[in-house]
Amino acid sequence: MRNNLLGKINIVAALLMISAASASASLTMEETKFDAVVSANGSGIKTNLQDAINAAPDSGTNAFRILVKSGTYEGQFIVSKNKRHIELIGENATNTFLTYALNVRETDASTIPQFKGTGVVVLGDDFSADRITFQNTSGDHGQALALRADGDREKFTNCRMLGWQDTLMLNLGRDYFTNCYVAGRVDFIYGSATALFDHCEIHSKNGGHVTAANTPKDQPFGLVFLNCRLTGDSQPWVNPTNSAATTNATTNNAYADLGRPWRSYASVTYLNCEMGGHIKPEGWNNWRNPTNELTARFAEYNSTGPGANPDQRVKWAKQLTKQEAKNITVKSVLDGSDAWNPTGQPQ
Repeated sequence: MRNNLLGKINIVAALLMISAASASASLTMEETKFDAVVSANGSGIKTNLQDAINAAPDSGTNAFRILVKSGTYEGQFIVSKNKRHIELIGENATNTFLTYALNVRETDASTIPQFKGTGVVVLGDDFSADRITFQNTSGDHGQALALRADGDREKFTNCRMLGWQDTLMLNLGRDYFTNCYVAGRVDFIYGSATALFDHCEIHSKNGGHVTAANTPKDQPFGLVFLNCRLTGDSQPWVNPTNSAATTNATTNNAYADLGRPWRSYASVTYLNCEMGGHIKPEGWNNWRNPTNELTARFAEYNSTGPGANPDQRVKWAKQLTKQEAKNITVKSVLDGSDAWNPTGQPQ
């Protein structure tokens, strides 16, 4: 009996080895450069992105590179605290989707997630993503996060974050975004992290508030936008829950402000940014609390475009001098005690 059992175990092991070898053999030469290949149609090593993330070594010190082939991957995906140096590389951001369809008030009947209403949660340090679209399709009826980043030294390149309210939560640590596209309506970039957006497009849908920073008092920088474009909807907005119903006068008259303080010492800075006509002339919002005007750290320098109105901005926000602006760089914002340089260029 024991010999029969051992024989069956050996057969199963052999079949698994053959299956793994077959999967590896089907990979292209380029795909073999990755630690894991995820494909929605089954052509990669794994079909489930969470399985690929979990396959990374705990507390790893080297990059664990996951190729995410074009397709739509539905569900909540979590990079746990002990999964460090995870790299997600998509084939093309326009057709590589990590998507979730629930907001914080909705639950999946099959499971109650730890992070309600959130598509992708990054808890581990040194995470990076390239050519990935993170989206929450719940609609404009509550907090619905496409991405939450809690780790330190997170980098996003050529990515898209799509949603309505609370699209992108930058909760802790330092984050760098370059050539990315972020879209939403209410507080769609928010949190307590230090984050720099470099040459990104920030798109407001039907007015609202671009940022809601929660910057600690002793933290020098919160959300910094460097050489970015702020754009807004130019077409009438359609209610996602009723395609026949539209809001009134929601073309270019749907104004957005640059931000409002989630907490008293919110820090948000725009440097050399092009601002569309959807930005309110006054620029900023005190979140119905005049005492926030005494502590919020809101600033601009050299804004251009129809939404740039320095003379009409609220008096409690700051227009930086040339020297003050010169001192705000990728290095000064993100450097830290570990001299993190996400650009890879001399600083």
